[in-house]
Amino acid sequence: MHLSVLDQSTVVTGRAPDTSIRESLALAKHAEALGYHRYWVAEHHNSDSIAGSAPEILISAIAATTQRIRVGSAGVMLPHYSSLKVAEQFRVLEAIAPGRIDLGLGRAPGSDGLTAHALNPNAAVAADHFPAQIRDLLAWLAGERLVEKHPFRDIRAQPQGATVPEVWILGSSDYGAQVAAHFGLPYCFAHFITDGQGAAEAIELYRTTYRPSARHPEPYAAVCVWALAADTQDEAARLFSSRGLARLWRDRGVFAPLPSPEEAASFDYTDSDLARLERIRARAIHGTPDVVAARLRALSEALGVQEAAVLTTVHDPAARRRSYALLAAEFGLAAKDVALAAQ
Repeated sequence: MHLSVLDQSTVVTGRAPDTSIRESLALAKHAEALGYHRYWVAEHHNSDSIAGSAPEILISAIAATTQRIRVGSAGVMLPHYSSLKVAEQFRVLEAIAPGRIDLGLGRAPGSDGLTAHALNPNAAVAADHFPAQIRDLLAWLAGERLVEKHPFRDIRAQPQGATVPEVWILGSSDYGAQVAAHFGLPYCFAHFITDGQGAAEAIELYRTTYRPSARHPEPYAAVCVWALAADTQDEAARLFSSRGLARLWRDRGVFAPLPSPEEAASFDYTDSDLARLERIRARAIHGTPDVVAARLRALSEALGVQEAAVLTTVHDPAARRRSYALLAAEFGLAAKDVALAAQ
């Protein structure tokens, strides 16, 4: 099983949002040193909790400062943009890091409706044409002509090169699974959004309806999971408290900077909050590295996926780096020096 990283450039209390972008750059280098397979960055807009609003720019910086790890988006929200512009952006990225660029595509707005409208006044219509956008994007990325009678058939996305970005479809429902299967593309289910609800059904649908493509003759499925490892269970529980409170807020439609464990400990929870928090905690994958690794392996086996991308949101960047280092050691990743990277 491949192990990868998803990074949302989470905004935390006490530090300016732009700090989160620089922490992402540092974490990407750390992940490469530890032996992770991919490093994906997210796209969100008008959010006080996530700083990653332009994955194509962040990917460029990461690709230019790493050597081995695959770098990509999870994802680019395609209805906000023209397929040609995205193809051009990722052809440039592929020129920066040939053979290392992933283009994960999503249909959701990654924002509220008003912000989606500000990004593209025709976003709602574009979302209905998501498969057509993907069809055109795949052709432009590959240097092929668009379908017969297409008004843009003779336009080429530059720069052309010997390699092509690897395109993924991301989703948290059956829709993305069907799109990925139709185009013969890898598929990643956003387990961290749904707490796993619908994952098995979507991945099974993807497999059973998969249409082989030239690049991907067999289906390839992954799952993106929130997980946290620490040296002790108590420390994992303390660090998780930030995530727990943030999830309570998210369920109420509040997207605020991630609180510290100290802020979470002093929060005035209602009885209803505490009951909800216990359910969140029970489903969350956190603990010592052996416990977390066992749960990740069991989940991957149950879903039949070939890869897991781990999202770890904690207030302290050192604790986040430590979590990824502990998991790398537990999975025996091909790190240059796990002990050194864990410092």
